[in-house]
Amino acid sequence: MAILVTGAAGFIGFHVVRALKDRGVPIIGVDNLNDYYQVSLKQGRLKALSDVKDFRFEELDIADMAALQKSVAGEKLDAIIHLAAQAGVRYSLENPSAYIQSNLVGHANILELARHSDGLKHLLYASSSSVYGGNKKQPFSELDPVNTPVSLYAATKRADELLSESYAHLYRIPQTGLRFFTVYGPWGRPDMAPWLFTDAILSGRPINVFNHGDMGRDFTYVGDIVDGIVKALDHPPEDPTITNSGDTNIWGSSTPHTVYNIGNNKPERLMDFIKAIESATGTQAEIIFKDMQKGDVKETSADISHIQNAVGFEPTTPMSEGIPKFVDWFRAYHGV
Repeated sequence: MAILVTGAAGFIGFHVVRALKDRGVPIIGVDNLNDYYQVSLKQGRLKALSDVKDFRFEELDIADMAALQKSVAGEKLDAIIHLAAQAGVRYSLENPSAYIQSNLVGHANILELARHSDGLKHLLYASSSSVYGGNKKQPFSELDPVNTPVSLYAATKRADELLSESYAHLYRIPQTGLRFFTVYGPWGRPDMAPWLFTDAILSGRPINVFNHGDMGRDFTYVGDIVDGIVKALDHPPEDPTITNSGDTNIWGSSTPHTVYNIGNNKPERLMDFIKAIESATGTQAEIIFKDMQKGDVKETSADISHIQNAVGFEPTTPMSEGIPKFVDWFRAYHGV
């Protein structure tokens, strides 16, 4: 039995492969190594996985169904961890077609792969806190309406959840969607605030701070996220039609499909986040305050009670520990 990890050269996918390395099962990693950000970082992650003896990597685009099928030919999949996607809220304003191909066509291909994988126990996939749009209620709950996305990225992630719900209904595929909340840590993405701020501060450049700093995020350390992914992987939702439990999921339907928030459950003010980076770098930031960007939201905050109760997820890394870990890695990676 093997585990397929899509987006294996990505930020979270890389850490997931490392977390699975001691399970003694083959891990097949796929990634298209696109140039949304520097390919050298993705290649560096893959190089860092060279000590994972049961890991095999295939460079391919999940929107290419033939290539995806070929990558797992002859393998019996026990689980799929689907993390590949075109990321980034702001980039979706510039290149919407990339999101349609990767996030919609790609997700549909993964669902079809799962449908034809006999014995598959669980399909776990990445959603996003972006699906909550401009929700004013805090913290965000999985029971909140998510019908007003403010970015194309968010719309594709919500569409993925609905596609998964339909496949769970029609084909009884056990599935779990995880709505990630602002993940940061070593090997993180260059388009996200921790990298952008740290890079600018260490280089003596000013940082752009949107909405004049009046923003909050449920910043979540990648180690906590990966712990939650692995725990959720080991707890696939049951099929109520088989167990005769009469249970329903968060949408009130009797399918083996659920969605969880996965975050730190402790939102931080953006200016406090910047102060933590200043402390870790030993340098004060030069700040340029700007208006809110189109497609962005002011606050995110995760109600994580559902995933806590279901799989025992508990974030343990406060910002005061996570930020120095990221800055230390950043210095080492860049030789600063």
